[in-house]
Amino acid sequence: MTELGDRGRVTRLAAVLRAVRDADPVTGVLRASTRSLSVSGASIMILVGGTPTPLAWSGAVAEQLEFLQNGFGEGPCVDAHTGGALVSEPDLARSRSRWPAFTRAALDAGAAAVFSVPLRVGAAHLGALTVFRAEEGDLSTGERGDLQVIADIAATLIVITQASAAPESVHPQLEALASHSAVVHQASGMVSVQCGVGVLDALALLRAQAFVTDRLVVDVARDVVMRRLRLTTGWRAV
Repeated sequence: MTELGDRGRVTRLAAVLRAVRDADPVTGVLRASTRSLSVSGASIMILVGGTPTPLAWSGAVAEQLEFLQNGFGEGPCVDAHTGGALVSEPDLARSRSRWPAFTRAALDAGAAAVFSVPLRVGAAHLGALTVFRAEEGDLSTGERGDLQVIADIAATLIVITQASAAPESVHPQLEALASHSAVVHQASGMVSVQCGVGVLDALALLRAQAFVTDRLVVDVARDVVMRRLRLTTGWRAV
């Protein structure tokens, strides 16, 4: 990279660091990343027990993309987390077979390109940071480097935020994550008992029901917990 390119990168990343002064530093980083990169929005997903769980987002479309990945159990953040490397899809419309369910819904939501990088702090694998574009197009080499730096900042902030919480409690800024995970895992346990299957198979049943009814998995989970819905091993609601 040229000296001019280095200076430009420093300027862009300085904007990210300044955003950390916001009241909600994690969301601040996401908003700053949309300014420092040529993207339309950004979001973070944490994987808890293998379940993708939305944590923060910069806008409505970014939020929807996270909950779509949560509901379908597939998408760029899942692959970035499990593969430990950048996942790049600069033209979703031409790659519908990669994530069939997610891609269809993501295009409808307004995303044309998506990119995800893993969130890691040392040996801890937290999840992934995803950015999207409303128009197709790849990231430049410099933007890919910036995206990884932004992900490192976000991962560090998550760890620091939780470290300041009271013992055996979740920091208020991360409380939504805990609440969301709890209802999905509670529903998985209930379906496991009702259907006589393992917890992972029960989670698959929840995701299947969400897919066939075009709903979010957390909404299906709430119905199960509130006993408004009972699932069978045939993936039919009863």
